[in-house]
Amino acid sequence: MSALIESDVAALVQAAIEKHGRNPDAFIPILSEVNHVFGHVPGDAFREISRQLNIEGGRVNVVESQLYGLASFYDMISTKPRGRHVIKFCENAPCHVVGGKAVWDTLQETLNLKNGETTPDSKWTLVTTSCLGLCSVGPVLLVDDDMYGNVTPEQVTDILERYE
Repeated sequence: MSALIESDVAALVQAAIEKHGRNPDAFIPILSEVNHVFGHVPGDAFREISRQLNIEGGRVNVVESQLYGLASFYDMISTKPRGRHVIKFCENAPCHVVGGKAVWDTLQETLNLKNGETTPDSKWTLVTTSCLGLCSVGPVLLVDDDMYGNVTPEQVTDILERYE
C-alpha cells in the first residue's frame, strides 16, 4: 500500500477502535467500518487492526488470521474488492420456490457474471446470500442498501438502470 493509503487505513482503524472499543465484540463492527470505507477489507487493514488492538496495555491478543476468519465468514464483509454496486440475491427456499432461479439466471445473464464476480469496469458485484429477511415478498434482491421484493426477470433491467 502507498503511504497515503496506509495512513488512511491506520486513521480509520484508530477511529473505529475508539468508537467500538477493544474487546472481541468490537471486531466485526471495526471490520465493517473498514469494509464500508474501502469496499472491502484490504490485507494491510488486518495487520493494522491487529497491531492497534494489541497495543496500549495488550488488553486483547488478536492475530490477523482471527480477523480474516471473521471477515471471510460474514458475507456483509468482503476480503476482496467489490464493484461500486453490490447486488445480493437471496438464494433461500422461499425465494427460490416463487421464481428466484429465473431472476438469478437473468441477473447472471444480464451482467455476464457468476456468483462472487465483479464486472471488468468494477461497476457491479453479484453475490448470493442465504436470507435477506423478506421471505414474504420473494424473490428478493438488495442493490447496495436498496431492497427489491417480488422481483421478476422482466424487472431486472429496469432495476439495474436505476444505478446508471
